[in-house]
Amino acid sequence: MTERYSFSLTTFSPSGKLVQIEYALAAVAAGAPSVGIKAANGVVLATEKKHKSILYDEHSIHKVEMITKNVGMVYSGMGPDYRVLLKSARKLAQEYYRQYQEHIPTGQIVQRVANVMQEYTQSGGVRPFGVSLLIAGWDEDSETPYLYQCDPSGAYFAWKATAMGKNQTNGKTFLEKRYNEKLELEDAVHTAILTLKESFEGQMTEDNIEIGICDQNGFRRLNPSDVKDYLASIA
Repeated sequence: MTERYSFSLTTFSPSGKLVQIEYALAAVAAGAPSVGIKAANGVVLATEKKHKSILYDEHSIHKVEMITKNVGMVYSGMGPDYRVLLKSARKLAQEYYRQYQEHIPTGQIVQRVANVMQEYTQSGGVRPFGVSLLIAGWDEDSETPYLYQCDPSGAYFAWKATAMGKNQTNGKTFLEKRYNEKLELEDAVHTAILTLKESFEGQMTEDNIEIGICDQNGFRRLNPSDVKDYLASIA
């Protein structure tokens, strides 16, 4: 019976679900795994980069991206949808900066990106975004790290640590066992890599994973040589 409602974006099924959202979440669950961990002194984002061919130039497109000096994000799901949201997030951050002459707080940018995602669940001629986002930030005023997840429905949650994408249940179970609130940033990077390893197929190298770090110095993506050092230290 659900099939009757599955192609309508804005019609609830008898069970009270918008089935298009379920499909979007399925696209996320089939995507490459991503992990976010909030440490005492920062936040780590890590993700798997899948290469379809050895001819692919892995340096041309990144999954871990900066929104502002203090905020970055990563995704699981459909890359083209992520590009649209990344552009939108940067634009929203610039509008805030132009108005208030200060960088947008993490909670505000998360809320505004989530509003964009929610709008696509109710508008004609579009479909929900097939991505979930992990957004990491450092607020200069409170000197506090933040980690949020935004889903295709427009729902967003604050997390201490989470995993999404392929085998996300295994990733979350692993994090529940390993996480503690006194975790330092260095240990959080190691934990993020080990969490990715839980569902990783083949050899993990600096070319097929990406790591971003957010702390009091701002957000940055680690270069491949740094990632290689981290991988060597946990091998």
